[in-house]
Amino acid sequence: MLTNQLLSAARVVGLQARRNYGVSAVLLSKASDPIQQLFVNKLREYGQKSAGGKLVDATPEIEKELKQEMDKLAKQYGGDAGVDMTAFPTFKFEEPKVDPINSTA
Repeated sequence: MLTNQLLSAARVVGLQARRNYGVSAVLLSKASDPIQQLFVNKLREYGQKSAGGKLVDATPEIEKELKQEMDKLAKQYGGDAGVDMTAFPTFKFEEPKVDPINSTA
């Protein structure tokens, strides 16, 4: 019973290893096809450009429109114009005041 499960797990691991190697081998090796090489170059270029977390190749008009939309969403969902609505909200829980139990009453 245990050997069957081990053999089954080994087959699954082998299959996953072949799939992962087949997918990543193209990107890791030098591409022989010029179209494939262009695609890989563009992927790497996009990865470098998007590392800052901002929009890639955005014009000032697009940045302005994005800011306007974010301000509109902030107003719609309860934030002010300057509030960063992309940040995770902070919660502040206060201990409730509880009346002491009087055992003599």
